Amino acid sequence: MRLGDASNLEMPDDLTPLVPHSLSVAPMMDWTDRHFRYLLRQITHKTLLYTEMVVDKSILLGNRPKLLDFNPVEHPIVLQLGGSTPETLAEASRIGEEWGYDEINLNLGCPSERVQGGGFGACLMKEPDLVAECMAAMRGAVRIPVTAKHRLGVDDLEDYRYLVGFVEKLAGVGIETFIVHARKALLKGLSPAENRSVPPLRYAWVYQLKQDFPHLRFVLNGGVRSLEEAQAHLSHLDGVMLGRVVYEDPFVLVEADTRFFGLKHQTTRLEVARAMLAYAQSQMERGTPLWAVARHLLNLFKGQPGGRLWRRTLSEGANRRGATTEVLQQALEGQAAHLNLELIS
Repeated sequence: MRLGDASNLEMPDDLTPLVPHSLSVAPMMDWTDRHFRYLLRQITHKTLLYTEMVVDKSILLGNRPKLLDFNPVEHPIVLQLGGSTPETLAEASRIGEEWGYDEINLNLGCPSERVQGGGFGACLMKEPDLVAECMAAMRGAVRIPVTAKHRLGVDDLEDYRYLVGFVEKLAGVGIETFIVHARKALLKGLSPAENRSVPPLRYAWVYQLKQDFPHLRFVLNGGVRSLEEAQAHLSHLDGVMLGRVVYEDPFVLVEADTRFFGLKHQTTRLEVARAMLAYAQSQMERGTPLWAVARHLLNLFKGQPGGRLWRRTLSEGANRRGATTEVLQQALEGQAAHLNLELIS
């Protein structure tokens, strides 16, 4: 059985997996890979995690284990797809379900030129009929939920009535969950980073969507920087998605299980570092370079005593050719010394 492959599990015909959307971490290109997601699972057991966007044709033609494998502890986990052809999106969705993902999401919000060049991402908001056709095909190919992640609009299509029509079109083919980045996208003149900050946030539009479509689920994305802010939005919506703030300091999620899911799980940064040391060792035994794991740990002790030394030790040592987990061990010992704790191996 592949990592994450749940295809041998039986499921009643009239049920689909319940995926908790109350709190999630956004799909982020070059960041939310399997190693970062494993790190997050040491901090929160229930927060919904997303893959990086994976192009549908890459799944059909490429190295599927490299693209799709994940550790079972990463559940619940969503596979985000990029594409604009119903047939290939449907097939990629089917493969994703076989691989064990809990949900499939279609990227309708990425404004990068590379993604635009492929004819998908945010530019698809200009073609709601095509999007509906794609999502209908995806839904028809799988039994797990299929969701949409989109913007408020794109370029000059910044009109609430247009947004309502877009949601209605997708709801008409059975889409029930919408993750809404509460900004429009500008396809020309702004970089992807600028598209995450320059267009103004319009949370009121997302709130209004929930009022206009109370039978649908709406998850807010964009500009949320804390669990406290997320909880405030939940008085209006079904869920909140955090983005870059989680990468800047993964421990922003340390109380997520308690606040959002009623669990008593809570850990320490040092305990997480110890777990990641063992994980890095197991990954290196499979041929994974240390830096592939260590780069996600740079901010683990952000703002903490010894945090700068931790970051410097990793950034200077873990990226070297032939680096071993001794670098992580050294960083961990230094951090334990700052905390006046005995490091138990």
